[in-house]
Amino acid sequence: MTVRVLPDFPEDPGFDPRSHDLATPGEWGTLLDYLHHYRLSLVVKCAGLTPEQLATRAVPPSSLSLLGMVRHMARVEHFWFRRVMGRAEVERIYPDDAGFGGVLPTRDCLDDGWAAWQREVAFAEAYLAGQPSLDSLGSAFGREIPLREVLVHLIEEYARHCGHADLLREVIDGRTGD
Repeated sequence: MTVRVLPDFPEDPGFDPRSHDLATPGEWGTLLDYLHHYRLSLVVKCAGLTPEQLATRAVPPSSLSLLGMVRHMARVEHFWFRRVMGRAEVERIYPDDAGFGGVLPTRDCLDDGWAAWQREVAFAEAYLAGQPSLDSLGSAFGREIPLREVLVHLIEEYARHCGHADLLREVIDGRTGD
């Protein structure tokens, strides 16, 4: 299985490396292609924005921001792949407000959030490349959870938050897209 690498933070607001073609056949391929597509969608929604724009809480009083969403998805990847599937006893990252809180409009905060997300996605990709089956089991909530269920959950989580990102981006600079 190929490890899929995500791009560095794009400064170009027109950046869009997504393809709507499923590249890999079968159930594995479908799940991984959709997950990769939604991960790239989050990158596209953030492309070309300043740290100040990415930290903008566009729907007060909510703490939701694009940068908070990047941090939140780093936390989600960390939980499901390190803690659940990898069964590692490690502390949660961004424990306050599920990653949405504590976002500052600074380059350091952007770099930290972006690096955390890329690190957790890279860990997940390496984990996935080493799995023999979608039936591999992790453990959470007092039960065994198959990898297949985790992947479907991640796709759902990214899809939902990419919808939020569409709305946030439109409030920030008027840009809309798929």
